[in-house]
This record gives sequence, structure tokens and C-alpha cells, in this order.
Amino acid sequence: MSIFSHPAYDKHEQVAFYQDAKSGLKAIIAVHNTNLGPSLGGCRMWPYADDGEALNDVLRLSRGMTYKSAMAGLKLGGGKSVIIGDPRKEKSPELLRAMGDFINTLGGRYITAEDSGTSVEDMHVIGERTKFVSGVIEGSEHGGDPSPSTAYGVFVGLKAAAEHRWGKTDLSGLKVSLQGVGNVGFRLAKLLKEAGAELFVTDIFQDNIDRAVNELGATAVGADEIFDLDVDLFAPCAMGAILNDDTIARLKVGAIAGAANNQLAEERHAAVLREKGILYAPDYVINAGGIIDVYYQQQGDYKPAQVKEHIDTIGSTMQEVFQRADETGETTAHVADRVAEERFGHEDTLKNDTAAA
Repeated sequence: MSIFSHPAYDKHEQVAFYQDAKSGLKAIIAVHNTNLGPSLGGCRMWPYADDGEALNDVLRLSRGMTYKSAMAGLKLGGGKSVIIGDPRKEKSPELLRAMGDFINTLGGRYITAEDSGTSVEDMHVIGERTKFVSGVIEGSEHGGDPSPSTAYGVFVGLKAAAEHRWGKTDLSGLKVSLQGVGNVGFRLAKLLKEAGAELFVTDIFQDNIDRAVNELGATAVGADEIFDLDVDLFAPCAMGAILNDDTIARLKVGAIAGAANNQLAEERHAAVLREKGILYAPDYVINAGGIIDVYYQQQGDYKPAQVKEHIDTIGSTMQEVFQRADETGETTAHVADRVAEERFGHEDTLKNDTAAA
């Protein structure tokens, strides 16, 4: 397996592999870019089919974190970690402590937080072995869990997408399909329900589907059927790379805005969506609420009102991306990439932006 020639390798500064036979830990940490500050990104635990799938995920996710932090105006770089294994069967305190040891070997170049398959409680266990962990501040509004902030940020961005696409200032009456109703997806679904949207949901875990149906009145659909629904908005909130030639051809939606990372299977799919008339909200812009929350936790002076105010700027950032894409004829993904690269490639620019925020 070659790293430097890997399709998802994008001048990453560091990729580290770790195995602990005693706990069964097999993990990878990828540090993409630290121009603006230490890399920060969640620790994902997932039953990957093989090591190659895990490597592809961590390379793509870490790169996305660089762009996400830059677009959110944060003095952070991009990193990510993945643990290969089923969190419902293979997670243990010993495995998490071993992960803490692994993170500690990077000496602060990478700071972790919860992600898919891990929790705030898991971060406390990891924190027994390393200080380079965030999302564990009990004084934060949600006890350190950034998921509610991620969901709220997506909700803000989703409203911006609806306003740009249909001129609607609210979501009442819109049909929204959600792929994934776990920690973030369910919270987003709840906000959408409160806003008057009609919900259609799917998830790989039946209990997540049941909760959305029973508590929110959502309509359950099959995992593959989610791409064939005639709805207004599609919100991918699970794994990435789900927007490909096949799924895009089947979509009958006006806009895509969701919490999942790396939603496009390939960069060219942004143009395919544009050609089909589907408005795409770049994932790392719309789902930045969690990293904003974690950033303020890192500062040690967490003020919920300040965090919410910063997350609310996701709406105006999305509108700026949509507007520039309309003016230039570029895809929304390309516009967002260009703005982010200007920021993390020129540190003084971002410092001035954050100082004024």
C-alpha cells in the first residue's frame, strides 16, 4: 500500500499507524496541515472493510478538517483519527487508553474529540493517557459533546440553502430526507420537525430509525430508497462518498445540505450536481458547528452565547458561497475550496479575520 501516491493523499504532513496487541487497537492518525495551528479532528471508530478503506477515510477526513477550520475562521489545522473496529462490539476502556497513548506520541500536533462511533465518555477515557483531547469540558452547554452544535450549524446552513434555492425564510412544509439519524442526524431532524418540515429517514441501525419515527413522526425508508425520493432537500448525515454517478442520477431534490463529511465521491461530482440543477452546500462549510464548539472549549472560557453567535455565521458564509458560485459559474465546492485555500495558505489573513470576529 503506497501512501504518497494514494488518491486521497494531498500533501499531508504526517500519517501514523498504531497497533496494540493487548487491547486489539488498530488505528491511524492523519495530520493534513498545521499552518494555522495544531490539527484538530474527531476520533472515528468504524467497522471498515479493510485497512485501505480506513486509510482513505482518514486521509479525506483530515484534509476536510483543514478546510473546515479555515472557512470557520479558526486558528486550527486539520487532522483526524480512525479506529478500525465495530464500536458496539469491540470498544473497551483498554482500547481507548491505548488510543490515548497513540495520540500522545504526536506531542500535540493532533488534538482529538468525539466523532462517529465515539462519545464524550470515550474522550474522558482517552484523556486518562493524553492531554491532547477536547470535547470534554463539563462547563460547556452540552457537557463537552459538540454534536448539538454540529446539528445546529447544519440547520442554519440548510435554511440558507432553502432561502437561496426557493426564497423561503423558513422550512415549513418542505420535505427533507435524512440519511443517518444518529447523534447529529437525530438532533438535526428534531430541529427540522420543530421548523415544520416533513421528514423521511434511513439509518444502518434500526433503533435510530425507530426513535425518529416514534419521537418525530418521521417516515422510514430503505437505505437505498433514500436516493429515489421526490423531496425538496436531501441531508446526508452518515458516511461520506455517497454522491456518485449512480446516486446523483436518481436524486429528485432541489438542494443537498447535510452533516456528513466528504459527501462527494469525486470532486467532479460537484459539477454533475450543478448541471442537474441541484444546489450543493459544501459539507465542510455547513457542518463546522462542532469544530467551532470544540475550539471554544479549547480556549478555556466557554460562553454558549458566543459559540451560538459564531455558529450563526455559517448561514452568511453559505450565502456568500452560493452567490459567488452564481456570479462566476463555478461550483459551490470549488468556490469554498478557493476561499479556504487562501486562508490556510496565508496565515496573516486568517489571524486578521479571527481577530475581527
